Amino acid sequence: MISLNDYLFSGNTVLKILHQYSSDLKSSAKLEHNPVDLMHSNFLIQITELLEHNDFLTSQSQRIKEFYKYMTQKYPFLAFTFKGRIKSLIRAEEKFNGYILEYIYQYYKTNGRYPGEAEIKSGISCFRDLIAYRIVISLPQCHVKEGENAEEKELIYLYEIANTLPEFLEERGFTAELSGVSTEKASDMLTETNKPYYRDYVNTPRSSGYRSLHITFYDNPARCYTELQLRTKDMDDLAEIGEANHFGYEKRQEASRSKRDIIPEGECRYFDEAYERLIKLQELDLSAVNVNMFKALNNQLINDGCGLFRGRQILPFEHLSRFQNDLID
Repeated sequence: MISLNDYLFSGNTVLKILHQYSSDLKSSAKLEHNPVDLMHSNFLIQITELLEHNDFLTSQSQRIKEFYKYMTQKYPFLAFTFKGRIKSLIRAEEKFNGYILEYIYQYYKTNGRYPGEAEIKSGISCFRDLIAYRIVISLPQCHVKEGENAEEKELIYLYEIANTLPEFLEERGFTAELSGVSTEKASDMLTETNKPYYRDYVNTPRSSGYRSLHITFYDNPARCYTELQLRTKDMDDLAEIGEANHFGYEKRQEASRSKRDIIPEGECRYFDEAYERLIKLQELDLSAVNVNMFKALNNQLINDGCGLFRGRQILPFEHLSRFQNDLID
């Protein structure tokens, strides 16, 4: 069985690895009549095309930049930044295989049998966060009046921005997608109109403590999906450098192995292959990896300028992180 780990020690670039892995996976899928691996190969090609042919991102980010300009005028007292990334190769590969495990596991629990190939393909066919933008806000202490709670004030502004975002972007070629989750978990600070579009992890945090607002748009001119996340700086710190970041690694391993306990090896080919690929990545020693532009002293101290482990930055205006009255063009 072919896995991404087979290609991480050759000294190649991420793009070269993507080309080789997707090509070999496609050849193997045809030889072994494995439609799930064929779909997997096409998923990798999708990432490759984002990295190689991303002129459309200039148009996309410029339209999102209009919301940045709106915020500078509407909220001159807030400090905030916009970040954009294409999901890293390792994280995308983990997520693809994780989706297969989750789908087969849930299907088996519900139906008492394993899904067929067509059902698996249908169940994992839509990845909508390969491209994502993040808005992080902070209310400087100098703008917090005596007796006010800074965190509560930040939440008011965060939800106010979230309520403005969908209509603003729809006027610029984006279409908000329904979240598919119950609106009961959403804060009342979201309008009834907007609740169906948001996954509100601020009001209902994940078990790791992770908090953020997520919304997905279809970019009609670019013909692709993109996700926007809205957070306060404290939420961002928790997710990126805090407990939520470290918690996730251990919990993903634990969740994968608990599913393996329910579905014994040999009963479902597609579960077995996805599980093996996922565990290999979760146990990967990044410091031993040899990928051009990638360096790691250990699994935490990482300098990744190529989009292998950390998402590749895509916004052409990263320097526009601002504080109060900074000027922009």
